[in-house]
Amino acid sequence: MFSQIVRYDEQGHWSADLPDVDSYRTLILAFGSSHMIERDLPLQELVRRYPNSVIAGCSTSGEIYDIGVSDNSMSVAIMKFSDSDVKFASAPVASDADSYAAGKSIARQLQGSSLKAVLVFSDGLMVNGTDLTAGIDAHLPASVSITGGLAGDGDRFEQTWVLVQGRPQSGYVTAVGLYGEIEVSHGSQGGWDKFGPQRVITKSKGNVLFELDGQPALPLYKQYLGEFASELPASGLLFPLQITDPHSPREVVRTILSVDELSQSLRFAGDVPQGYAAQLMQANFERLVGGAEEAAEIAAKNVNMENAVCISISCVGRRLVLGVRTDEEVEAVLESLPAGTKQIGFYSYGEISPITTGTCELHNQTMTVTTITEAA
Repeated sequence: MFSQIVRYDEQGHWSADLPDVDSYRTLILAFGSSHMIERDLPLQELVRRYPNSVIAGCSTSGEIYDIGVSDNSMSVAIMKFSDSDVKFASAPVASDADSYAAGKSIARQLQGSSLKAVLVFSDGLMVNGTDLTAGIDAHLPASVSITGGLAGDGDRFEQTWVLVQGRPQSGYVTAVGLYGEIEVSHGSQGGWDKFGPQRVITKSKGNVLFELDGQPALPLYKQYLGEFASELPASGLLFPLQITDPHSPREVVRTILSVDELSQSLRFAGDVPQGYAAQLMQANFERLVGGAEEAAEIAAKNVNMENAVCISISCVGRRLVLGVRTDEEVEAVLESLPAGTKQIGFYSYGEISPITTGTCELHNQTMTVTTITEAA
């Protein structure tokens, strides 16, 4: 397996020459500024240089490259496999209601006896991530690793894109199937602290929360946010909601995508089921960085790391909380992986991964690490 990472900076320069490795077994992953939907010159260059390769990626809330994070740039990983195949799939999504069907379509396009892993990159605003991952997971074998993330747009929540036939487009879910001798490992961890009383979700529909303990959700949420309430939905990234299944120890974190003053409701990136317990969370700086390190350690356990590429997908809320310390969690990931591992990734509106093993799920406010290499 050949692998190289390159960066396209704000000044319009590549950090290194693009390698001459175009083939049907070459995978290009590109994560760039949301503004590239209008100014896509580096994406056009990738399409020209790699006409036979699979090109996938999405917009970000910050581009991860090596041990740094930047904006208005593009991070690219180029992988040419020796004995493994890659395949691209896409499905349109016009609204949340299309999410499960899009996931099902993606799974059916990628099905194959030698399928080892699926990387998913989805529009970040038009998708219910819970339904999307359920649709994919229900139609693929349990042995297939499924990871990825929802495209970002900083803290603006205006427009996201994914790459479809090399062009940045909104309203799509995309995925890459990896087949054959591919080795993929993953890890996902959080690092937030709970605060305030635990409440019960008494009225919800899909990913829209209407009531907690019989009270309208939005004013109750604003009460806890205090001075940050006027900055919703962006400030909601600083105070995610942990939801807990009353019949199991399963816990996931949800981040707000939008608010509706008329219905006094909150829309999240994934489902908030009625009857679940809900509790607000706030940042713990050291635990956020520690969570990123632990995610990488989990990913590094069961994979041959020679020439490996690490895809790190963290939540935009973590970046807003960490601020100038954001690079620390990216450094922690790479330092926890074997020497020579190459890292790119992005800050997202949601992360897709199993918690440790088993069914993939949508997460918010986690660092999700996926390592890709090829068996010797």
